[in-house]
Amino acid sequence: MHVTENEEDRYDGDDAQEPVSEKPAPSQDDKDYNLVTWDGPDDLDNPRNWSTPYKLFLTTLSCITALNVTFASSAPTPALIFIAKEFHISVEIANLMTTLFLVGYIAGPLLWGPGSELLGRQFVFRVSIILYTLFIVGQPLAHNVETLFITRFIAGVFAAAPMTNCSGLMADIWAPAARGHAVSFFVVCVFIGPVLGPVVGPFVPESHLGWRWIFWIMMIISAVCAILIIFYMPETYSPVLLQWKARGLRKADPVKNAALYAEHEKEDWSFYGIINRTLYRPFYMLYKEPILVLLTLYISFVYGILYALFEAVPLVFIGKRGWGPGPDGLAFIAVGLGSCLAAALNFGFSARYASLVEKLKGFPPPEERLYGAMVAGPCLVMGVFLFGWTGQYPSVHWVAPAFGMVLVEISVSLIFVSLVAYLIDVYQMYNASAMAANTMLRSAIAAVFPLFTVQMFTKLGINWASTLVGCIGIVLLPSPFLFYRYGSRIRTGSTFAPCIDLQIAKELEAEGQVLV
Repeated sequence: MHVTENEEDRYDGDDAQEPVSEKPAPSQDDKDYNLVTWDGPDDLDNPRNWSTPYKLFLTTLSCITALNVTFASSAPTPALIFIAKEFHISVEIANLMTTLFLVGYIAGPLLWGPGSELLGRQFVFRVSIILYTLFIVGQPLAHNVETLFITRFIAGVFAAAPMTNCSGLMADIWAPAARGHAVSFFVVCVFIGPVLGPVVGPFVPESHLGWRWIFWIMMIISAVCAILIIFYMPETYSPVLLQWKARGLRKADPVKNAALYAEHEKEDWSFYGIINRTLYRPFYMLYKEPILVLLTLYISFVYGILYALFEAVPLVFIGKRGWGPGPDGLAFIAVGLGSCLAAALNFGFSARYASLVEKLKGFPPPEERLYGAMVAGPCLVMGVFLFGWTGQYPSVHWVAPAFGMVLVEISVSLIFVSLVAYLIDVYQMYNASAMAANTMLRSAIAAVFPLFTVQMFTKLGINWASTLVGCIGIVLLPSPFLFYRYGSRIRTGSTFAPCIDLQIAKELEAEGQVLV
């Protein structure tokens, strides 16, 4: 059996109810001629066959949307002192601005990830970005802190949509060989977004504009994204597109085409069936899938480190070195630099993966995605220790902790992009549900970090607090190595992983070919 790129589209249909690898391929005699599929391997309606420039445009559009919502997660951070003063609350309570937004990230994926598997990517992108923009408006207009907190939380719910659906869109339009490059771009946006908040934010509340203009800036950026999404984001999810095609054929000739149907139409559309495929599935996957649980914990930890940096960096550069809020914000440029360097490194790892595609009939083992995480794990620990032990002492030049920040961000981004690409390849047709579970758990951990980071770094000192974080990194460090070694064995017992690569490996062995 030779699995072509267009055959893979069947595996990328998120609503399949059984692992596809367990279904025998139908013979020619068993072929269902009423089932609507693509018109051959070169059908231009198939998103995989769209032009490369157009796919690059869609990838850029979705990633800019992700950049927009991640920027919003940290943008108000420099204004917390001003917000606390105006509403007569402590800075610790004002920190709920970040926490509640990230709590919204926990609730949102339950709707947007699996929801896109029901209704399509386009619908979710459009609805979420419009409502997200509207709820931002309530923040600069807030006359009390309760309104501010509530609108931040609800905005976070809608902001979670790009975080779960960008990976689904990339799986829709890109073949595995090119998907790694697209995911690299997505991860850069995910991590540069929160970095832009501390870089841009300090200059706004101290100006004549005041702290409310941080939210107006967020709203303007989001409105531009909403306009682009509404007019230029097409549907990319194959099951929904085939459903539209089937409806169009039946409408064009109700008599001749009455029996035509799309596979998506045969799913269970009862209330129970919808709940099962939306709210229930991400939790069920967390319960059943050890790969998803353990790698999500690792991703959550490194994602939490990013938000811990937002609290720790002012302690190092303002508290220890006497910098002002503006220059301190510029220190986060080191984090952005690390994200860009990580993306460049990941292009090299993705090129190696792409070189295996033809030899392995389109499906290299997902474990080949883990090289970036294996390299980044030790680098993360070194970066955390360097940041902490040089940041503690003002006599050490500021370049040293800044370089530690670069190492940390290179590692965080590489681990994130590597493990996200791995999860997409492992779960294929269930990738949106897997990413929904991943986003919920990592956002929960990231939401907690700002609540204790300042106290931890203040009481333990920058050096010993960083040592604690580094030791946790050491404990989690073996994860990608273990999955590289044993991942294929674990996947054979998975309910949701199709394991197409293992089928192909058996065929190649039977043909006497040597596997990499």
